[in-house]
Amino acid sequence: MQSAKMTGATWDYLRSMREQGQRQITRPVNDDKASLSLYEPIARRGRPLVLAQVGQSLDGRVATTTGDAQDVSGCDGISHLHRCRALVDAVVVGVGTVVADNPSLSVRAVPGENPVRVVIDCNGRMPQQSKMLTDGGAPVLVVQADDILARRLGHEVVRLPRCGEGLHPKDILDCLAERGLTSVLIEGGAKTIARFIDADLVDRLHVAIAPIIIGSGPMGISLAPVDRLSEARRPTVNVYNIGTDIVFDCDFRRPAASLETSDQGQDVLVTHPA
Repeated sequence: MQSAKMTGATWDYLRSMREQGQRQITRPVNDDKASLSLYEPIARRGRPLVLAQVGQSLDGRVATTTGDAQDVSGCDGISHLHRCRALVDAVVVGVGTVVADNPSLSVRAVPGENPVRVVIDCNGRMPQQSKMLTDGGAPVLVVQADDILARRLGHEVVRLPRCGEGLHPKDILDCLAERGLTSVLIEGGAKTIARFIDADLVDRLHVAIAPIIIGSGPMGISLAPVDRLSEARRPTVNVYNIGTDIVFDCDFRRPAASLETSDQGQDVLVTHPA
């Protein structure tokens, strides 16, 4: 486990990488190598990036059974999330998160620019008095299916073809790329994150775990089930102590160990050939 202690100089350097068109400042001499390892892959430009992030308890919950999600993450976990927002072009949530939490999706805990806010609202449930629609902050892009009645929300609405019960994640990423939004943070909820992971469109997943046990409540990620561990995803993982929380940085571009089935039907851990 690496201990990441962000410094002002290191954060300024990372922000300079994110801000296209500006001269990149010199890398700090006394930089925090762990922080750079954690955040440089997000800040670096040159290729598209899809990052998913979830903050949860030790037992994998993101809220209580009554929906109380306040203070699941510690103060450093909140700062981590806001750093991720500040380093991407756009942050994406499903409309269920908007209805339940009414988030602003802005950068407040750290210095940085607010990303474009994207809401996946397949069936047109976006409340017209949602905070992000009325706060005068960063632009909002609402993505809807093209077979529902068009709504005026005071922000750009994109209509995409319905795919099964919802919208295909690749169609959403394509429409963002057309607008120059190529580094994307998928922030929630559990089903939205799962749809992008199940479509093999997530490059990195950050799981920030706080030292709290909730006991019952919604899970942070709700993926399609597998029958055997050999079918489970096994990304390369680096672990960071960021203070109040522990972050698991999962790199889906680099598979780690995998499980193969022996002749006797047992799952055997082997090194991935790549």
